[in-house]
Amino acid sequence: MKHRAVFFDRDDTLMVNVPYLGDPTKVEIFPEAALAMHALKTADFWLFVVSNQSGVGRGLITRNQVFAVNVELERQLGGDYICAFFHSFATPDDPYATDRKPSPELLLKAADMHNLDLPQSFFVGDRLSDIECGLAAGCRTVLLTHDKSSRKDKPDEEDNLAREKAHYIAANLMEATQWILQVSSSDPIPKTHELP
Repeated sequence: MKHRAVFFDRDDTLMVNVPYLGDPTKVEIFPEAALAMHALKTADFWLFVVSNQSGVGRGLITRNQVFAVNVELERQLGGDYICAFFHSFATPDDPYATDRKPSPELLLKAADMHNLDLPQSFFVGDRLSDIECGLAAGCRTVLLTHDKSSRKDKPDEEDNLAREKAHYIAANLMEATQWILQVSSSDPIPKTHELP
């Protein structure tokens, strides 16, 4: 039996974005993150984090620092919610990188490793690359426009395109979760744009 999943971007989706973060003491999760993950896990979704961490490829942070930040993220969530983290450590200009979002490679890898049903799964993120990654893997997508997002006051052409492509637009993680729970048993899924 295949499992339904919800994939989350990490920075500006589950926690406040600090560029190239390698210090776990600076981790600040979004207030509703734990409640949202609890609701999804209770509904038998498997939860994953998929994140580009180019700071490693740039030499600004190490993989161990990324992993330490992940540990603190999980500690602040206060529950055993996340099945696994999947990261691309490549820089955007790496000609050999195949796993950076918007590539669906990490989602396909997760599906293979954990027997996931991608068409019944969801990707929640704050950027066009998140939405395109989810779509390329056959998932339904939620664009998060959180008040704590570093992108909130910096809309650009990519943000507009992300809004056009996403199945749903949510102002916070609980709103995203409620939509996922509402539509997860529907077939087919309507393309609904709900502006916050």
